[in-house]
Amino acid sequence: MRKILFASVILISGGTAAQAADGDAAAGKSVFNTCKACHTIEAGGPNRVGPNLHGIVGRKAGSVDGFSYSAAVKDAGYSWDEQKLDTYLKDPKAALPGNKMAFAGVKDDTKRADLIAYLKSESK
Repeated sequence: MRKILFASVILISGGTAAQAADGDAAAGKSVFNTCKACHTIEAGGPNRVGPNLHGIVGRKAGSVDGFSYSAAVKDAGYSWDEQKLDTYLKDPKAALPGNKMAFAGVKDDTKRADLIAYLKSESK
């Protein structure tokens, strides 16, 4: 029984990462409209209430020059990959307690995968 439960957990947790890889960047651009209230995404764009997100995929968390991050983000100790973004964007407060982002998250798996695909396309 434990083996079945463990295998189920592995399959379920792997599904979100696979889904993020399959997201639709064009649809994600539309999802990003919600993010625009606080973030820019163009190269060299300004920070707003949140940091500029151009190049976020592969970037160290808490590393955009000129943005005042919470200690939680500065001390996260990782770079943003698709899995980290998926977990964070689903529930920012649970994924990284102490962060300052006042956003409940993107609960819809497809929209979140699309958003991550868009962020990835803007990270090149």
